[in-house]
Amino acid sequence: MIRTFRLAALAVVAVVLAAGLPAAARDLSAALAAQASTLVGAGQGVYVETEAGEVLVSQAAARAVHPASVSKVPTTLALLRRLGPQHRFTTRFLAGGPVHEGAIAGDLVVEADGDPFFVDENALLVAQALEARGVRRVAGELVLRGPLIFDWSADAVAPRLRRALAGGAPEEAWAAVRGARGEAAASEAPALAFSAARPAATEGALTPLVVHRSEPLVPLVKALNGYSNNVFHPFAASAGGIAAVEEVARTSVPAPMRGEIILTNGAGAGASNRLSPRAAVALLRALATELGKHGLGLADVLPVSGVDSGTLQHRLDGPGERGVIAGKTGTYGDYGASALAGAYRSRERGIVYFAVLNHGVPVPQARERQDRFVRALLDALPGVPWAYERNDAPAFTRAQIDTE
Repeated sequence: MIRTFRLAALAVVAVVLAAGLPAAARDLSAALAAQASTLVGAGQGVYVETEAGEVLVSQAAARAVHPASVSKVPTTLALLRRLGPQHRFTTRFLAGGPVHEGAIAGDLVVEADGDPFFVDENALLVAQALEARGVRRVAGELVLRGPLIFDWSADAVAPRLRRALAGGAPEEAWAAVRGARGEAAASEAPALAFSAARPAATEGALTPLVVHRSEPLVPLVKALNGYSNNVFHPFAASAGGIAAVEEVARTSVPAPMRGEIILTNGAGAGASNRLSPRAAVALLRALATELGKHGLGLADVLPVSGVDSGTLQHRLDGPGERGVIAGKTGTYGDYGASALAGAYRSRERGIVYFAVLNHGVPVPQARERQDRFVRALLDALPGVPWAYERNDAPAFTRAQIDTE
C-alpha cells in the first residue's frame, strides 16, 4: 500500500520519494515523467500528485514562473476564507432628499461594498424596483459611495451606472431580463429621469429605497474563473487586498514552498506574479480543503472541461474527458506564460492534482502540450466525471432585489 506522506514531505524531490514506492508505482511515475519531458518539454514545469500525497511527476517543480491566470486560484481561496461561500455583496440605493410625487429632491446615492458582477441586467432590475417604489425622477445626480465594478470595469462607474438606470442599457440586456421572466412580447425598459441641473447637496439621513444582493460567492467566482476575468484584481480587495491574498497563499502551503509564491496582482495580469508547479498544486489542495468544509468541491468554483462555458469549454472535451477535469487555465503571452492547473477524480488513486506551467513557449503550442500531457495522465490513471451539473440560468437571476 502506498503510504500517505505528510505535507512537509511534498517539498522532497521526486526521485527520493520514488525510492520508497512499490515497483508498480515507480514504473508509473517513471512513465509519466518521460511523458512530461517529451510532451511538455524538458525544463518546463510539471507537477502531479495524488490525493494521498504520492508524487507522480516533479519536473522543474520548485521553479517559480509566471502563472498567468492560475493566480486566481489563491485569490479564490482568500475570498472563500474571508467571506464564506454564501456571501452576497450588497449594493443599496438611497434617496438623498425627500421623495415626492415620484421624484427624489436630491441625489440617488449608491452605497456599495465591492460587487464584481453588477452588470446592465442588474441595473435594469434595480430600475424596475425603484419604479415599483414610485421613484421615476431624480432631481440630482447619481452619487457612488464605496467600491463597485460595473460591466467588468471599476472605472467611471457612477456615470456608466447612471446611464444604464436612465434607459441607456443595451437592448440585449433588457431582452435577457424579459426572457428570464418569460415575457415574449417586447416592452419598454425602465428608465429614471435625472435632472440636468444638480441641486445643492442634501444634508441629513438618507432614505432607503432598494437593496441589491449579488448571487452567492461560489457561483460568482465560478463564472469569473470560467472566463478568466481580470476583475479578479480589484475583486481581491474584498479578500483584504493582494498582500492579504499572498499571505493566505503562503500560509496555506508547506514552508519550503512559501518563497515560490509571489502575488502582486489577484488576476495574474501583473508582470511580477510567480508560482512554482508544486506550489500551484498545494494551493489547489488548500482550496479543495476549504471547499470541503462546506460540502463543496473544486468543480463548484473552477470550470469543468467540455461542460462550462469559457476557457475549458473546448479543451479536454473528447471521449472520456468531458466533465473530468476541473481546472484553471492561464495565458499571458507578453511574458511567454501559459498554464493549466487542476484536478480530476481517478478510479484508482482518488483525486489527482496537476500543474503544467509553461514559459517561453508560444501560447497555442503550450496549450497543445498541456492537453497532450493531461491526456497521457488520463490514459495512465483514468478518471470519472465530477458530480456536477452546469447551471445555465443567467447570473442576474440569482441576485436578490428588495425594497427597504
